[in-house]
Amino acid sequence: MADHNTTITALQQALAVSPDNGPLRCHLAETLLDADHPNDAEVEFKRALASDPRDDRAKLGLSRAYATQGKNSAALVIIEDFAAAPNAPANVLVACAELFLKNNMRDEAADAYRRAIASDPGSTNNLLAERIGIRPDTADNDELWGSADEESDAFIVGGRGRMTEAPDADTEVYTETERPKVDFSDVGGMDNVKDEIRLKIILPLTNKELYAAYGKKAGGGILLYGPPGCGKTHIARATAGEVKAAFMSVGLNDVLDMWIGRSEDKLHRIFEQARRNSPCVLFFDEVDALGASRSDMRGGSRHLINQFLSELDGVDSNNEGVLILAATNAPWHVDSAFRRPGRFDRVIFVPPPDLGAREEIIRLQIAGKPTEKVDAGKIARKLEDFSGADLAAILDVTVEDKLRDAMKTGVPAPITMKDLLKAAGKVKPTTRDWLASARNYALYANDSGLYDDVLQYLKIKK
Repeated sequence: MADHNTTITALQQALAVSPDNGPLRCHLAETLLDADHPNDAEVEFKRALASDPRDDRAKLGLSRAYATQGKNSAALVIIEDFAAAPNAPANVLVACAELFLKNNMRDEAADAYRRAIASDPGSTNNLLAERIGIRPDTADNDELWGSADEESDAFIVGGRGRMTEAPDADTEVYTETERPKVDFSDVGGMDNVKDEIRLKIILPLTNKELYAAYGKKAGGGILLYGPPGCGKTHIARATAGEVKAAFMSVGLNDVLDMWIGRSEDKLHRIFEQARRNSPCVLFFDEVDALGASRSDMRGGSRHLINQFLSELDGVDSNNEGVLILAATNAPWHVDSAFRRPGRFDRVIFVPPPDLGAREEIIRLQIAGKPTEKVDAGKIARKLEDFSGADLAAILDVTVEDKLRDAMKTGVPAPITMKDLLKAAGKVKPTTRDWLASARNYALYANDSGLYDDVLQYLKIKK
């Protein structure tokens, strides 16, 4: 450690004389990382990238600094671009495999690891292979524990045996149809998102004759993206309530199936159910898991994506009156084909609520509860970057504290400003890790301008 400290001091002194020396700053950052100072290393790598955004050494180093701090998603954002390169070095691919695994992306981890050992057999890491699920004696072929056998209608479970019969698809109901009682008045803030949804979905449905005169039909799709907990699911349900339409919320468990061909069949039946109940808002949560980039997929997964695209296009059916909303926390993983006209041709950033929205959300949450001199605006000003879910968590903590006190005294007391501010100190905003990941995409993978809204939110000039 003493040697590290001496080196760090010498490098800092050298940078004071030559602050624009990128290799020298990377050397300092790497030394800080080796000395177990990942936070300081992160700062130095970012400074190097500020001077030269294309510095691969700094990008790789920053991904290491993120991973060391447990910021696996942010680390993955940077390094996966290297993994996509056809001539990616073996050591980079191994690092990618580890990060993919930490992010529960097992297939991607296996693919990166196989490419690494194919490029350099000396990069073999049996412990990593075992964690991924690759048998050491089959690491250079396609055998993966728990993977689908695409040459049959069976599924290999842990490599130990086969199931030979799928359940009867006709006996199952995949998702419930509901009639939401909430509408846009129950959604705090999000005015820009509401306006986009009105233009794309609500107005064509409520003014059919006017839109028909211009050849526009009621239907189509909107993709909502942003940090978790910012109200994407809530506004989808409120959209259905706004137009008195049916609402179907589709999760991964409603579609994905271990049997070959069953996922595609279930997806088709879900769309058919929505068509029978039109007007209907069909909402797909975590759509990136169903519509990931086909270049990253193999075999059966590609079939599911192609089926999804076919259903969106209404190739064999009429989608008029089926209003499709989808939400994702990772729009960079969604196949670009989903953003073509007629599919999810509106992509809307749902940011953490602004000051006015936070104030409105707080008012909605405390409505009906005993309060005393609560200034929602004053509280909202102290909670920048807090998501709607974070604000709800603050109220939950406050109520729990008040209940605990009431149990002791036997007298329920109203919620005060002091109670809410005390609870706010116990809750950290969950959006900041996501914003760090999105920032990297907006800066380094934004040729189409898709993430310009993220840059605007972060007040970064393009």
